[in-house]
Amino acid sequence: MAVCDAVHFPPMLKLWAEYVILSNPVPGPLLGLILAILAPGAVLAQQCKGPVAPFLVQDGGIQAPLCGLIGDVGRGRALVAGRQGNCLACHAAPIPEQAFHGDIGPPLHGVARRRSAAELRLQVVDAGQLNARTVMPPFHRVAGLTGVRPDRIGHPLLTAAEVEDVIAYLLTLDGKPARQ
Repeated sequence: MAVCDAVHFPPMLKLWAEYVILSNPVPGPLLGLILAILAPGAVLAQQCKGPVAPFLVQDGGIQAPLCGLIGDVGRGRALVAGRQGNCLACHAAPIPEQAFHGDIGPPLHGVARRRSAAELRLQVVDAGQLNARTVMPPFHRVAGLTGVRPDRIGHPLLTAAEVEDVIAYLLTLDGKPARQ
């Protein structure tokens, strides 16, 4: 494993940090300090072992970002608009380049005014904890699922980083639907 695989870095910063660190070996404690300075908010993977991040549900949501990660709005928008997240199969969202928007779930326009980051995080991670009868799949849970393709068993639909990316994007949606 490369030195920076354990840290959530933007790609160019990751390449630069690996070059610097591998070119100039540094003692362990000093390495942690350097990583913290190079990538504020970066989280060592040791805090997030396994495919599903540990989390605590409190006051109707997951208060802390999964693994302490900071989401990226652009990646979150791409996940919401794309097939991996597949959000638009059920929700309408301010993503005009996509022709089809579902209407099974509530529209995502203005969701940041209606829900906190903690509530949104729980909704994405495991909506069943908020509503046992929901049709929304758990995007970051693997236990207790049925009908899962054999090659996907034990793998959540979204990683902890991807969940935080989606949350970062959803928190930008504080407006109303555009008029057509």
